[in-house]
Amino acid sequence: MVVATAGCTLPTFAPDGSGEDQPIAGRPSAGAVPGTTPDWRSCDDVPRDLVGQGASGMAYDCAEVAVPRNWGEPKSGETYSISLIRIRSEAQKNRIGSLLINPGGPGGSGVDTAVYLSYGEALGGLPTAVTDRFDIVGFDPRGVGRSDPIKCISNEDQDASFAAPPDPVSQEAFDSLVALNRRVAAGCGSKYGAQLVNFSTEQAAKDMDAIRTAVGDAKMSYLGFSYGTLLGATYAQQFPGNIRAMVLDGAVDPKQTYVEGSETQAKGFERAFTNFAAWCKATADKCPIAPDARKAVTDLMAAAAKNPVANTDGRKATSGWIFVAVISSLYSERGWGTLAQSVAALQQGNPKGIFALADQYAERKANGSYSNLFDANMAVNCADTKDVPTVEEIRKLQGEWRAKYPLFGAALATGMLPCVFWPGQRDPYPAGAATGAPPIVVVGTTGDPATPYENTADLANMLGVGHVLTWEGEGHTAYPSTTCIVKAVNSYLIDLQVPQEGLRCPAK
Repeated sequence: MVVATAGCTLPTFAPDGSGEDQPIAGRPSAGAVPGTTPDWRSCDDVPRDLVGQGASGMAYDCAEVAVPRNWGEPKSGETYSISLIRIRSEAQKNRIGSLLINPGGPGGSGVDTAVYLSYGEALGGLPTAVTDRFDIVGFDPRGVGRSDPIKCISNEDQDASFAAPPDPVSQEAFDSLVALNRRVAAGCGSKYGAQLVNFSTEQAAKDMDAIRTAVGDAKMSYLGFSYGTLLGATYAQQFPGNIRAMVLDGAVDPKQTYVEGSETQAKGFERAFTNFAAWCKATADKCPIAPDARKAVTDLMAAAAKNPVANTDGRKATSGWIFVAVISSLYSERGWGTLAQSVAALQQGNPKGIFALADQYAERKANGSYSNLFDANMAVNCADTKDVPTVEEIRKLQGEWRAKYPLFGAALATGMLPCVFWPGQRDPYPAGAATGAPPIVVVGTTGDPATPYENTADLANMLGVGHVLTWEGEGHTAYPSTTCIVKAVNSYLIDLQVPQEGLRCPAK
């Protein structure tokens, strides 16, 4: 079971179809040649398909940029097509350049995220001060969304993965999960073979510099959330002189091993759930599972392990689906009330809310098909990772982490299984200083579940040019959440004013 992506920051919607009608990974895009200017075309259909209509006063244009499949062999002639969207305000003046966006994942669509961010601050989007000065450019990294998507996990295996017990205690249940992960990895290997190594973060970071050139920016302005901070940090180490401004919100620590990163997430989600439970107890009028939300959830999962409630679509609300719903709800404080209501409804035999939360996280459509979020997530994570534990080591960690992080520890341990059997070569990203780069702002949220706050200073210190900005809030990532955070980040992006050292923004 893939438990937690590094995290997408905004709600995303699965594309139409199950992936069978999407482009084959590695297919060159007509007319897109490395180093050429992109052929921009109006694409109002993208926001229309995602949301219903584009934002007022915004123009949407799309293009593709071809990049070498392997930057180590750029003359091979084999390319991937990177999809871009450029969103420009009709009120734009004194244009600074482009602001490149990545939402995380890995596997999240930067095209979709740029669209969501175009609707303005009142709807959780970018402030007018930013959209008046920058073109907002979103991109789907190689293998993601519209950029030659990697698709190698069947809908049935996705369902089985999410439905599986998050903490398979018996050896039989554990062996069943191992067999599922082995089968999924073998399927991806048989479909993509030697291509799998090409989906690494280091390759994607090089694509970002091709995008910078394509949009005509001498230096890049970048806003990366969650895994997007790892992508940004990797870029900063490879192209430090090509950066104008870089905001990394929701830090991943590149120095951590695969095991350390998984345990850090277990700790982060456990802390976030404890905060949710405390809110529930303190505001019982808004939380129907008060006063003990933790007991309500764990009791429900235990009951579901024996007799799961059936949904109208035939799925059963197993402990796995409940767990995914919990994970989903912790990405934003706005999800806390929804989780409480959904748990209360399931206690009464109605699993609809639980599946709504879980399906949002999994990017599962009503027809049972999935986007390629988790296909890409697995491909990137496994290509990046060289220090994968063995099955036996994971089994041992499962017990140790269960004791330390009762709700999330075991699941984050078994969540490492996909990469154990990954057939692709590995291409680990660098973990060092961005020597020669300008100041980089690293934003951390004290209650962040997916990229725990402790990572913030670690990433800033590793880069050597990082400056920490803290939000004392809940949920995954901070910008643009509150006036204090918005003011500090805007001043940096627009005027290159680095936030005051040690600045901590209040939760509200």
